[in-house]
Amino acid sequence: MTTVDDLLNLLVLDKVNDSAFNGVSKTVGSPMVFGGQVLAQALNAASRTIKNNRVLHSMHAYFLEAGDLECPITYNVSNVRDGGSFSVRRVTAHQNDTRIFILSASFHKQEDGYEHQIQMKKGIKQPEELLSWTDMRTEFSDALPKTLKSFLEIKRPVEFKPTAFANPLQPKNLPPTHEVWFKLKGDVKGLDLATKQQILTYISDYNILTATLNPHASKAHWGNTQTASLDHSMWYFRDFDFSDWLLYAMESPSTSGARGFARGNIFTREGVLVATVAQEGLIRPIKK
Repeated sequence: MTTVDDLLNLLVLDKVNDSAFNGVSKTVGSPMVFGGQVLAQALNAASRTIKNNRVLHSMHAYFLEAGDLECPITYNVSNVRDGGSFSVRRVTAHQNDTRIFILSASFHKQEDGYEHQIQMKKGIKQPEELLSWTDMRTEFSDALPKTLKSFLEIKRPVEFKPTAFANPLQPKNLPPTHEVWFKLKGDVKGLDLATKQQILTYISDYNILTATLNPHASKAHWGNTQTASLDHSMWYFRDFDFSDWLLYAMESPSTSGARGFARGNIFTREGVLVATVAQEGLIRPIKK
């Protein structure tokens, strides 16, 4: 996948009937199905059963089994409730007879009310000042560890620019934070809000567990740690535009018991808070 059109071809599911949809998978460098893909595909299924113009405002999901990249995924949607203001859907994903994922999503009619938001951190480097993953692969190819080089060589429809670059050749413990600018590749004009939310959800599963590993980076890295998303929650606050860079600011309050917890806020360049994410992941040291 190289552009937003490729990503949409992945996320927009084939309809089986009014409550069942089928999807396929594309690798992001892992031998298992990418969690962000399953999250976004499940939201695509849920949103296509909403007939009253309500807008997604939150979702909560659990990853139950690792997904097989070669096997289609079937998403079954249950209509839990259509109330006066909110609609709730539950989505279950299966591969053959194995249930791999469950999600609940809530949709709200558009209403006016009070409004406030936290502020984006000041002094953050702008994307024009930073190297992208593509730039890192090009400039440091010979010096990168094999696993990191292979990961960066995967073609993606999203460009990422971390605000700080951890040197894998001189590992040291870092603060439990991680900030990344991101932008879609290709023509993003004409995307409706539901589609933008599904794409944003796909992207939200990238990078977030990095914040849980950073405080242990002198000894822990992706090559000696088994990682996997365990659950994922997201709250959607405001409409936004994918034509400019967005900032994903993440922090990890705690890592313990081979699990790491992280949360993140997604801002526009102007500092408008678009969404908040929370995830717990498996952070298990690989024993030699």
